[in-house]
Amino acid sequence: MTAKPYRILITGSRDWRDDRAVRRALLLAVGAVGLDRDVVIVHGACPTGVDHVADTWARRWAVDVEAHPAQGHPTEDFGPWPGAGPRRNAHMVGLGADECLAFIGPCTRPNCRRPQSHGSHGATDCADRAERAGIPVRRWTAAPIPSTHPTRKD
Repeated sequence: MTAKPYRILITGSRDWRDDRAVRRALLLAVGAVGLDRDVVIVHGACPTGVDHVADTWARRWAVDVEAHPAQGHPTEDFGPWPGAGPRRNAHMVGLGADECLAFIGPCTRPNCRRPQSHGSHGATDCADRAERAGIPVRRWTAAPIPSTHPTRKD
């Protein structure tokens, strides 16, 4: 009987800039699995940022990829924005993973109502869901950029 593939869920900010950190984390994670077990990289299929880096890396090294775009997914209907991303994240987490690598940059949403600096909403949501599901999560964070959010006057 063959062992089930080791599933690595990747989540990250669209504007994550440290491609090297993503590639290094993948190399270490896949290397730790060993040669006797297949690996699948699971990601949200964003054409930029962490998903793109992980997808390119996996295909270069002949590691299986399971992509789950939030819209236009061939097997699931996650519906229109703004809820498609969180529904897709819930779906990916629900499929199970052996670990989650989360690369969380600062929120850059211009209309975000949270005045304090915080992580990007989508990557944070996926990592939090994975933790609640009992999936071990390793997080990398990028330094916040100067805030363009309005400051609170108390």
